Parts: sequence; structure tokens; C-alpha cells
Amino acid sequence: MAVLTPLSAAEVAARIQSGKAVLVDIREPGEVAQERIAGSIIKPLSVFDAADLEVQPGRDVIYMCRSGARTGMNCVRLAACIPGEAFVLEGGLNGWKAEGLPTVSGNPSSRTA
Repeated sequence: MAVLTPLSAAEVAARIQSGKAVLVDIREPGEVAQERIAGSIIKPLSVFDAADLEVQPGRDVIYMCRSGARTGMNCVRLAACIPGEAFVLEGGLNGWKAEGLPTVSGNPSSRTA
């Protein structure tokens, strides 16, 4: 069975900064418009289609939601979209903020991996 490997906010930040990973935010547009992590790819779970998830080979895919619960409930579906290991941001956006990492507000521009 496919699973998502948890990573701490610090681990996620380091992988993103090094260019080794892409962060996929599965929250809905209204949530993302309020607050998000800069550079994340917005793929709402309600319309999630693995065919739309274009990630450069060799980059880790890390999923996130607000608290980690939504990602956890859909881990099999999300992990199955990735060849090899897929990851989840522990605690989601809440965990990211708890570590003092930055977020941005406002509507994201269109972003691909």
C-alpha cells in the first residue's frame, strides 16, 4: 500500500530551498488565498488529478494541507500519483508556522513544478 513519509517543517524547508523538492498544497482556493507557503504548487484535493501533477524528474513531492489530517486521509490516493517515495509536511501549514517559517497572503500566481 502506498503511504506518505512524514517530514518536519525544517526538513521540508531545506529540501525546497535546495531545489530537491516541490511542495504541493491540496487545500481549496479560499484557504490558499488567505495564507500559503511561497512557491508551493496549488492542486486542490476537490479537483485533484494526477495527470495534472507535472513534476521534474528527480524532485521529491511533498504534500500539505492545513493540519495534515486531510493529507493523511487521502495518503493512498496522493502517494499513488508519484513513482517512488512521496512525502507529507508534518502538521501541514500549522506545523510550518509553529516552526516560525514564513507564509504569504493573497492569491497565488499559476505555478508548475
